[in-house]
Amino acid sequence: MTYIIPRYPVHLIDVMHVPGGRITLRPTLPQDAELQRQFFRSLSPEARHRRFMTQLDGLPETLIERFASIDYHTHLALLAEVFEDGRETMIGEARYVVDEREPDTCEFAIAVADGWRARGIARSLLTRLERQAAASGLRRMVADTLLGNAAMIGLARRAGFMVKAMGDDDGLARLEKSLFPPVPSLPSQPVAA
Repeated sequence: MTYIIPRYPVHLIDVMHVPGGRITLRPTLPQDAELQRQFFRSLSPEARHRRFMTQLDGLPETLIERFASIDYHTHLALLAEVFEDGRETMIGEARYVVDEREPDTCEFAIAVADGWRARGIARSLLTRLERQAAASGLRRMVADTLLGNAAMIGLARRAGFMVKAMGDDDGLARLEKSLFPPVPSLPSQPVAA
């Protein structure tokens, strides 16, 4: 059996500078499972609940495997990390997964470590997810979040998402945004004198 390794999207690697340090943003690799575990353990119980909308004390191994099994097309995950004292520490994560029932739609999720919030990391990750989703031909991004998750709702509104309470569950809000394909750049034309 031939195993095809997905092409790593190096164009998504970037660096951002925020108060407190230099952050590397990059697509997740399958070998980042331990970073994922450590990141999850570093989140407060409230942050875990906002991200997964349930109480989790630890990430189940099946979820870690799903987080690591990415193809960069139907499942893209980006992480934010810092390097301190020669150690790599994950401080944020954003991902989207294409909805099998609606192949032009993806569902996204974002989490940022408690001590790194309010520095533009979530916005930067979301912007990159949106661009890549649109470039991949996806036309809509959605997410469900707790109505009490003011940070996520505020981020979504600033990013142009529609936010509406879900009728069948008063505790959840639906975030939704239409995506548009990137505009191709035109070749340079010589200027006539």
